[in-house]
Amino acid sequence: MALFARSDRARAVSPIKGTDLLIRLPVMEDFPAWAKLRAESRSFLTPWEPTWREDDLTRSAFRLRYFNPEDRDVLYPFFICDALSGALLGGISFGHIRRGVAHSGMMGYWMGAAHAGKGIMTRAVPLALKLAFGPVGLRRVEAGSLPRNTASIRVLEANGFQREGYARQYLCINGIYEDHVLYARLKDDPPV
Repeated sequence: MALFARSDRARAVSPIKGTDLLIRLPVMEDFPAWAKLRAESRSFLTPWEPTWREDDLTRSAFRLRYFNPEDRDVLYPFFICDALSGALLGGISFGHIRRGVAHSGMMGYWMGAAHAGKGIMTRAVPLALKLAFGPVGLRRVEAGSLPRNTASIRVLEANGFQREGYARQYLCINGIYEDHVLYARLKDDPPV
């Protein structure tokens, strides 16, 4: 049933493999590994994410997050996996997709605490951008970061994202509306 929640465009997205990473769409069989990694990483992730709901790590929450029929062609979630073992390391998504004259979307990402600080996200973003600018069909990818999240800002800047502005009380993070630094990368930007 979950497959039917994906748009035709999403079903056409094939996994992409780098030297040591694999970026792919989630499947329901990922639930146990996802719930374990998120639970182990909760204190690491909560300062950077929207408030976790009480049922956040349940199978139904997983299904709603990654297979919601209302998200057809407005959200493309991917998992970042180790290319050799297949182990789940984190996630990267392109959401709030706007078609028509825009063909743009917002990139967000998370990394399991045990895998943070190893440059994995810096290597995962260019792979995911190949999907965003390729089969997902975007021409502009935007990203926001809390000004104090220097690790996230380094990931964006290392991957050629240009700072475009500052948005006051942009998103509700861990229960507080927080200012964000705004970045964007265009399909036609020179490679990094």
